[in-house]
Amino acid sequence: MPKPVAANDTAPVYRVSGRLREKDTKRLVSETRSSRIGPTALYYAGVTAPVISAGMALVARNTLDSTPVSDYWVWFGSSLMAAMAGIVWYLIFMRWSYRHRSGRAGETGAETEIDLTPEGLHIIRGAVDTRIAWSAVRTVRTRRSYTLILFEGANPLIVPDTWFGKDRNAARAFKMRLKQGASHGAQSTETGPGQP
Repeated sequence: MPKPVAANDTAPVYRVSGRLREKDTKRLVSETRSSRIGPTALYYAGVTAPVISAGMALVARNTLDSTPVSDYWVWFGSSLMAAMAGIVWYLIFMRWSYRHRSGRAGETGAETEIDLTPEGLHIIRGAVDTRIAWSAVRTVRTRRSYTLILFEGANPLIVPDTWFGKDRNAARAFKMRLKQGASHGAQSTETGPGQP
């Protein structure tokens, strides 16, 4: 539950904590990534498919050379088999690389604690302690069931409304403080029920 905590008697620090569920991590991924397939997998699929194609073309040509067909049909048949092998390999590789679980174990395994201080955000997840200045906050997106914060030079952060329990006033105060702190340059968007 978020509670204002006195910070050196100057301004309150708003604190909330909780654990990300798989559902929350999927929301984070869908909001911040354009694909569920990572760039490394895409790269290797693109690199290996031509190699598979070339190998299949060589095997097909050597096999068809021993048959009584013209050179044209040997070339055409080996090219067709190479193309099909490359496409099939690419599709299989992409399917193998498809991310079935979103995020990493550290994101869902450890409890996350977020403090909104006068200087910025103080985020603690397990043994990792991160401080982000207000000037690094790029965008704050408030949705019906969560708030997404995008930073300059840091990974995005999602704050599910379930972390506030049934305390809507605490959730409202936390979001208002977040928007106030980030107001000097960040875009703030709010989406209500029925809106994307």
